[in-house]
Amino acid sequence: MKAFSRLTGIAVPFLEDDVNTDQIAPIPTKRSLKPDYREMFFHRARRHGDDTLNPGQVFNRPQFASLAILVAGRNFGCGSSREGAVWTMQAMGIECLIARSIADLYRENCLQNGLLPIELPDDLASDIERRVIEADGRAPFSVDLTTQIISGPGGADVHFDISAADRMRLLEGLDDIGLSLKHAAAIAAFEHKMQQASPWLQRAVRAPGTEPSR
Repeated sequence: MKAFSRLTGIAVPFLEDDVNTDQIAPIPTKRSLKPDYREMFFHRARRHGDDTLNPGQVFNRPQFASLAILVAGRNFGCGSSREGAVWTMQAMGIECLIARSIADLYRENCLQNGLLPIELPDDLASDIERRVIEADGRAPFSVDLTTQIISGPGGADVHFDISAADRMRLLEGLDDIGLSLKHAAAIAAFEHKMQQASPWLQRAVRAPGTEPSR
C-alpha cells in the first residue's frame, strides 16, 4: 500500500448525501477481470440515458479533469462493502475524501488502500465546501497528514482529527497484512515456541509427506 503524508491538487465538490457504493462504482453489465475503474467512476451520473457524456455533470467539467480531493456530504459510501468504489476514486487521481460523515465500511476500505478519509464537523465542512465551490478548480488545496491541516484559497487553515492508529497506518503505508508483518519476529518466535512445546499439534496440521519447519 502506498504511504500518504501530504497531497496538493484540485478539489471537486460533490455534496449530495447518502451516496452509495453502487453509485460510485456501478457493476458493469459486461463483466471483466480487468475493469476500467476510471470509466466505472460514477458511470451512470456522468452519462445521459443514451450513454453519451453529460458535459454539465461536475466530474465531466474540464476544470476537474485532474483531481486529488473529493469533498462530499453526509454518509458517503453507504451501501455494500464494495472495495472497487475506492479503486474507482484512485483511478481518477483522488487520494483524499473530505465529508461530513463517511460510512464505516467505506472508511475502512479507504484506509486499507491508502486513501485518506476525513470527517469534518458541520461548521468546518461548510467552510471547506464554500471554498471549494468558489475555487471551482482554479486553485489547488493541500492536505497534510503529519500536521493534520487542510489549507487552500478562500480561508484559514482547517485542522482535522484522525485517530493515532489510522494516522500511523497511512503514514507508514500499512494495510492489515502490513500491520501484522510489523510483528513478524514475535509471530515467528511464538510459532517456534509452540513447535517445541506442542510438537503433536504440528504433526496434526502437517500435510502428509512434509517435514515441520525448523
